[in-house]
Amino acid sequence: MALYRFKVTFEDYDDVTREIDIKSNQTFEDLHRGIQKSTGYDAERPSSFYVSTDQWVKGEEFTFLPNQKRQDRGIALMEKVKLSSFIDDPHQKFYYTYNFDRPYDFHVELMKIILDEDPKITYPYVVKSVGEAPRMVVNVDVPTAAAATDDDFDFLNEVEFNPEDAEDFAEVDEHGENTESSDEDDHADDEMDEFADNEHMEDEGESYGRGGRGDDY
Repeated sequence: MALYRFKVTFEDYDDVTREIDIKSNQTFEDLHRGIQKSTGYDAERPSSFYVSTDQWVKGEEFTFLPNQKRQDRGIALMEKVKLSSFIDDPHQKFYYTYNFDRPYDFHVELMKIILDEDPKITYPYVVKSVGEAPRMVVNVDVPTAAAATDDDFDFLNEVEFNPEDAEDFAEVDEHGENTESSDEDDHADDEMDEFADNEHMEDEGESYGRGGRGDDY
């Protein structure tokens, strides 16, 4: 069985490449899984190959895990299409998009055709690997501001605040002083003034009495 050797390069990371051998009667899904095995990515992601021109212009598409739109358009499934059906050029090119949710794009180019397979090797087989594949971007759910507001601590509700309890709180004036203490101090001052007035009156009475007795003599 003849083999195809493809060079696979990240479109945005051209220093990261793989060379993969695959049987001519294997499918585009086999190539898809071979590429993702070489990158370490999860192969169970919606992806597509496109027959490409030398300028990487997309043509006919073959898809994996298609969405409803692709199903309605009748796009061929990778598992149904053999590679040999679309090798028309000794340097045939395919444009490959992996994971439409967080896509990476690849250039896949036929390097050469090998006439005999090695019976000791399981294909697809990574012949050469250069560079480390970029880290996958993972979707993360971020709590909304509204959700955070709902969880805010409501002090009055949590402590079951009763308006009548406010009578137990001391009132504070604009200078930060306790007004109840001020009222008590004023009341005490009034009592002292009254006491002083009474004492003064008693002193005057005694003086007057002594003066009167002197007049009687």
